[in-house]
Amino acid sequence: MANINLLPWREERRQELRQEFLTVLGGVVLLAIALVLLADMVVSGSIENQQSRNSYLQRNIDELNAQVEEIQQLEQKKQELLDRMKVIQELQGNRPIIVRIFDEVVRTLPDGVFFTDLTRTDTTIQLQGVAESNNRISSLMRQLDSSEWFNEPNLTSVKANPDFGEQASEFGMSFKITTPSVDVEEE
Repeated sequence: MANINLLPWREERRQELRQEFLTVLGGVVLLAIALVLLADMVVSGSIENQQSRNSYLQRNIDELNAQVEEIQQLEQKKQELLDRMKVIQELQGNRPIIVRIFDEVVRTLPDGVFFTDLTRTDTTIQLQGVAESNNRISSLMRQLDSSEWFNEPNLTSVKANPDFGEQASEFGMSFKITTPSVDVEEE
């Protein structure tokens, strides 16, 4: 029989298989590293893209917030101007009313009564005066009550004052101002 030594061949085959395994293993490792780097680049690119989109949105949100704040300031200024215009229009519209009030005070004043002090606060008139008798004060109250410009006459004080006559009295009174309806004014 022939004496053949197969050990070196097997050893060479093992070396070749090991070399082939290490080469495939190296290729797989390189491929895995390449895939990881590629995945990292894709994820980093996505993150940068999203961050740029977020910064774009934030810039636009800041611009819109500034515009909203400016609009609110303009609306506030507009409201202030409208309030001023309303006050001016009310003052212009109420100008003749004070003349009518004084005219009506004179019309309601009976003979034998005169005023020493007249004060207006909003829609209330406080007055102090002197009357020849208590009947004159009653007459004044009735005329104030029947006036279309005044209502709710309220006598606050009455004191005898002999300086102006035997039956003379000092009195204090208040009443409210009302504006008659347009139909009453036209009549």
